[in-house]
Amino acid sequence: MILDAFLDAVLDTAKTLPFLLAAFLAIEAIEHYSNYYMNRMLSKVGKAGPFLGSVFGCVPQCGFSVAAANLYSGGLITLGTLLAVFLSTSDEAILILVSHPGSGRSILLLLGGKVVIGAVAGYLVDFLFRKKKEEKHIEDMCRNCGCSDTSGVFHPAFLHTVRLAMYLLAFTFCLNLLLELAGVENMARILGKDTLFQPFLTALLGLIPNCASSVLITELYLTGSLSFGAAMAGLCAGAGVGMAVLFRSNHSLKENLKILLLLYGISVAAGVVLSI
Repeated sequence: MILDAFLDAVLDTAKTLPFLLAAFLAIEAIEHYSNYYMNRMLSKVGKAGPFLGSVFGCVPQCGFSVAAANLYSGGLITLGTLLAVFLSTSDEAILILVSHPGSGRSILLLLGGKVVIGAVAGYLVDFLFRKKKEEKHIEDMCRNCGCSDTSGVFHPAFLHTVRLAMYLLAFTFCLNLLLELAGVENMARILGKDTLFQPFLTALLGLIPNCASSVLITELYLTGSLSFGAAMAGLCAGAGVGMAVLFRSNHSLKENLKILLLLYGISVAAGVVLSI
């Protein structure tokens, strides 16, 4: 059990490494070489951020949610864009649906629903919180880490990637072990009950930063144990390891908890509306 949990953690962490390095390289490049034209380009992209975030988030695996967490911590994307990526992140769900013959309609409904929910929620959050925006700077990610003492772009990006990868490996290993001990069958039995609280329960399960939750929710939906609304609530809340990365990269615990509550609330609301 311990070996399986560790090997799964190594595999999950390895999948995020290219996205981690790419995000940190972009952050470091902007910090070192930003200029007037770069700032103009980012401001234009920012207006389309929630829509683009919801589209890219649908790509299988949770790499884009990892990148978005880092970009938000560095002040390069808005809160609405971050939530749009988190809400639309598909993780393993699409891959599981593809492996089942005749699931084309389910894939289209799931992807379309997540894009719409992510984009609408992202723009709404940016509108509601635009006056309460907290200024972020790329330098905030480098507190007491020593990477600012190095020259160039690759070296500090590599240091950030290694440190965050080690954190993810330890975190994912502990979580995998906990899920093994709790038993997937027990969680399936609880969520499989046909109640009005399904969206609330599946969204809680989706918040677990691990692909096991999206796998379980998708399988239960395919067997008819979960309604479409409940499944959507769980999969919208499932941002993969993106949320874990946010708590590591963004130094404001209060802000991270607010984002977690927003993600859960929006996911539940979408699930309830779709159920009705």
